[in-house]
Amino acid sequence: MAEDVPIEGEYIRLDAFLKWARVVGTGGQAKNLILSGRVRVNGEVETRRGRKLRVGDIVCVEGAGCWRPVYR
Repeated sequence: MAEDVPIEGEYIRLDAFLKWARVVGTGGQAKNLILSGRVRVNGEVETRRGRKLRVGDIVCVEGAGCWRPVYR
């Protein structure tokens, strides 16, 4: 089950979302995690830091859990 993470605006970048959801502490950690191939968006491996996430997307990190952006 994915944990809801409230966001502001229409979308949020994947790297910023990982920080906002407290999956990582820094942008550098987000970049490394994404490039490692351990992040999936809607079931597909995503290696683009700038991927725009919208409400309804599901982000899963191998070994850590799943989150989804929701409107604040």
